[in-house]
Amino acid sequence: MAEETMSTNFIHSIIEEELQPGGRCEGKQVHTRFPPEPNGYLHIGHCKALTIDFGTAEKYHGICNLRMDDTNPAKEDTEYVDAIQEDIHWLGFDWDDRFYYGSDYFEKTYQLALDLIRKGLAYVCELTPDQFKAYRGDTTTPAQSPWRDRPIEESLDLFQRMRQGEFPEGKYTLRAKIDLASGNFNMRDPVLYRIRYIEHHRQGTQWCIFPMYDFAHPIQDALEGITHSLCSLEYENHRPLYDWVVDHCDLPSKPRQIEFARLGINYTVMSKRKLRELVETGRVAGWDDPRMPTLCGLRRRGYTPKSIRNFCERIGVSKVDSTVDWAFLESCLREDLNEHAQRVMAVLRPVKLTITNYPEGQTETVTVENNPVDPTAGERQVPFSRHLYIEADDFMETPVPKYKRLVPGGQECRLKGAYLIRCTGCVKDENGQVVEVLCEYDPDSRGGNPADGRKVKGATIHWVEADTAAEAEVRLYDYLFTDPAPDGPDKNFLDYINPESLQVLTGCKVEQGLAQAAMPQPGKTATAYQFMRQGYFCLDNRDAAPGHLVFNRSVSLKDSFKKK
Repeated sequence: MAEETMSTNFIHSIIEEELQPGGRCEGKQVHTRFPPEPNGYLHIGHCKALTIDFGTAEKYHGICNLRMDDTNPAKEDTEYVDAIQEDIHWLGFDWDDRFYYGSDYFEKTYQLALDLIRKGLAYVCELTPDQFKAYRGDTTTPAQSPWRDRPIEESLDLFQRMRQGEFPEGKYTLRAKIDLASGNFNMRDPVLYRIRYIEHHRQGTQWCIFPMYDFAHPIQDALEGITHSLCSLEYENHRPLYDWVVDHCDLPSKPRQIEFARLGINYTVMSKRKLRELVETGRVAGWDDPRMPTLCGLRRRGYTPKSIRNFCERIGVSKVDSTVDWAFLESCLREDLNEHAQRVMAVLRPVKLTITNYPEGQTETVTVENNPVDPTAGERQVPFSRHLYIEADDFMETPVPKYKRLVPGGQECRLKGAYLIRCTGCVKDENGQVVEVLCEYDPDSRGGNPADGRKVKGATIHWVEADTAAEAEVRLYDYLFTDPAPDGPDKNFLDYINPESLQVLTGCKVEQGLAQAAMPQPGKTATAYQFMRQGYFCLDNRDAAPGHLVFNRSVSLKDSFKKK
């Protein structure tokens, strides 16, 4: 996002003050990092964090590292590593050659832990998990550890043997020696290392002890020369420990941690564990299911990088948690697509329309606009003949009040870009269902305007020429959950899955030109179309194939957010 368009927030105010003469960062280049855990796909909540990390560096002509936080080997996979990089690049950010793994620093982190033991600032503890909880204390009672005064040499020996794999999981931990009576429980001699016999996706079985995030992260930041470690508000109470690690370890720099509120959006969940459960139990069709809040899901649905970055910019950066209406994200997408999406005609629930006084076998072309909002978009020619398809709800044999579409013997209506027509009747099947609408046209009204200038009160109807129409499958999406807060207290989010979140329409009719459109490429945003009166759509980048058109509705035309 261009520097001049980025708003200033409290993080920027802190950075600008620190860049001033005499400030902590005087003469330094602003250096941030984005440290995702490679145990799932990025979602819209991560997007706020990464736009803050990369966008802040961009604003101050600095740099931002991409670092995979793989200090916890459980559920980590190279599949997620590749997907994270793809998503960040898709949004328009880059890290050049500054791509790291937290596990790259395992040896250095281990050596720093040994140094803390030698300084008398860490010790090997053998409390069991249950004992650890029992001895944790409360707001009026200090924590306890019978092993706090273990001799330095003994702790050094045990810690080195922990690394060699001599002890079972849970037998020992390495704890920092800080303050058992601290009002901040994160400072009550927190665990720095634990034993885990689990294969690491990069390190294999080389390590059986793994550093805790609160110990590893400040070390990684300092080793990379990070000036500002921007993280979510849940780490605010962890900041004293972050600073303690930076102050008591021999590190080349001293980064500063700044916290901001996480992004919450209604009608979805942001927990990777819960999103993974949706995938693994088959309740959605993968991480890239267009109903998912993942970036790959949003991309497949037709969301654009610009719409997502605008959304993140407009919701702002604050220190107060809040929940944003999903309709606002849709509004940002609708605003972007309105500017460049090509207008096309598609009939989702088709019924045949026959113009009885139009010559059989005759075909002509009529002109329609590609995008009336974009003066450079131009026009295109579409075929027109006696036989067309229109939407089933554009005809009503017995109309409701104020109905302005086709009614037998009713008002004239316009066919988009073509002629005025008046309904004369319909044809039904043996079940009484309308299978064909009959009309007559005014030959002197080409372009939809009567030659005599008479006023036409009927609506403008979109259509597709029957002989050249291509058939398509169209998928309409709604909220994945029926409850605006499906993962709220005392709720099982699975109980609120919306059974109508996906509606699949087959036998839809679209302009022939759409059948000839290039198939979308994986990882790319598909070409956006506005189906007149229906919404914004794109070809599905996984299921669409030559001869098998599949369109996803990205967003409807109606902007419910602005209405609110």
